[in-house]
Amino acid sequence: MIDLPAPQLSATQHLGILQGTVARMLIACAMGAVIGWERERRHKASGLRTNMLICMGAALFTTLSAVLAGDLSPNRGQVASNIVQGIGFLGAGLILHSRSRVLGLTSAATVWVVAAIGMACGTGLYIEAIFATVIVYTALRFVGLMESQANWKRFPMIYEVRGTDENAMFGEILSVLDREHLRLQIVERDKLGAQERVSFTISLSSVRHKEVLAKLNASDATDKVIAYNDEEED
Repeated sequence: MIDLPAPQLSATQHLGILQGTVARMLIACAMGAVIGWERERRHKASGLRTNMLICMGAALFTTLSAVLAGDLSPNRGQVASNIVQGIGFLGAGLILHSRSRVLGLTSAATVWVVAAIGMACGTGLYIEAIFATVIVYTALRFVGLMESQANWKRFPMIYEVRGTDENAMFGEILSVLDREHLRLQIVERDKLGAQERVSFTISLSSVRHKEVLAKLNASDATDKVIAYNDEEED
């Protein structure tokens, strides 16, 4: 292994690098915070701090890559190129398999593109970084909402059904799900006094969720039916 000498920088050069690096790191933190706030608001694992650190770290590594290589090196992007590999491992840790579903794909894609935004900040491409941040925020905040309202996307919701007559309640649940060609997969079941409570998750479009909820609430076999958003869903 060959030890390469560290770059020798004058005080003036240090000051110039410091000023440029600090500005790039602060802008990267701001870009990461914008995206991270949206993820934090939806209670995702990769929230505000995570996205800020990823974006700032990518910017710092990108800046250091050229400094460490020196002006004469033809491979000034060697350190920066490894960001893509490193962020891949981080994104893989966010993807989970649960109840026959793949969870975390959007979160993994988000940290991947946040790293790219950080790299853009690290090279001084601020306009491109801001433009990319706006696109990512719009996709996370509004595209999913548009998909749900337009019934393009099926999404899971947790249904909690309560009733006193266990057999009648389960019969009604199965009847409604059979008409929707859905299989009952019980998540949780318990009894509180005379009340039987069962929770299950089904994936439907927004309109069909409303129809199923209305049918279950209209039945005499159920006392109360509540539908919750599944927080694990991206």
